[in-house]
Amino acid sequence: MLIDRNPKVVVIGGGTGMPVLIRGLKSYPISMSAIVTVADDGGSSGRLRHEMAIPAPGDIRNVIAAMSDAEPMILDMFQHRFENGNSLSGHSLGNLLLAAMSSITGDFYQGIKEISRVLNVKGRIYPIANQNMFLHAEMEDGTIITGESKIPLVNKKIKRVFLSPDHIEPLPEAIDAIKEADLIAIAPGSLYTSILPNIIVPEIGKALKERTGKVVYVCNVMTQYGETEGYTAADHVQAIHEHVGPDCVDSIVVHNAPIEDDVQKMYEEEKSKPVVYDTERLLQMGLEIIEGDIIDHSKLMLRHDTGKIAKLLYSLIE
Repeated sequence: MLIDRNPKVVVIGGGTGMPVLIRGLKSYPISMSAIVTVADDGGSSGRLRHEMAIPAPGDIRNVIAAMSDAEPMILDMFQHRFENGNSLSGHSLGNLLLAAMSSITGDFYQGIKEISRVLNVKGRIYPIANQNMFLHAEMEDGTIITGESKIPLVNKKIKRVFLSPDHIEPLPEAIDAIKEADLIAIAPGSLYTSILPNIIVPEIGKALKERTGKVVYVCNVMTQYGETEGYTAADHVQAIHEHVGPDCVDSIVVHNAPIEDDVQKMYEEEKSKPVVYDTERLLQMGLEIIEGDIIDHSKLMLRHDTGKIAKLLYSLIE
């Protein structure tokens, strides 16, 4: 089937993995939307949430920078983090601008749209909710941990994550974007604290199940201590299924090239290991497996290669 318009692509996630996908995809002839978590409660975002009762701006800020076509110096300024030991210490200018624009417009989402217009953002950015929300985790031993930044620190096996208040109202535009998308990419990132906070919102999960486009999960390359220690690729998908249901992912992208020994040793110090992709189990789950060398080998810190992953994702659009 040929598409006689720019295909619609939705990227869902947060953290450091989401901007990597977006930076590569924005160079393709697509209509892109990003649905971004606002559950962060650490650092500058946490302070602004507490002081101004707004959704966390940090992940939104990074996505704005990734989708922007502004001059590099402007983006460097937008991403600048103050370190002078005064009351601004730890804050990024972009977070402060988002907080200021939210105050001026009286609405967090409206503030995002105004900043996006100023910075020439190529696409639409939707916070998962236009309200302050909090992430909680129930551990296997029954304890409840509150706060996105605190969940990995207890280093207990996570049974489930959930949000408060009980009813999170996603933006109607975000729901429509999922339903109308030709491709929906769930970005790599912290599974329980960056990815699941988006898709456990009931209306978002429902939209994923009712979508007509393909849903692709870009699996993490390494496990994460305190969240996915010992997880295989199928374990990542199983966690998504347990939170949302079995019909919300069509395909999984996995890295299939060797990881350099010195890089693995560095990650071993953080108790992190390569994610094993257990082919038979993934196939039993009804998933299409898409393999490739998708990391940037020029960096010591493991990151998906923005060009490789964007080319692969674009190739999946019929």
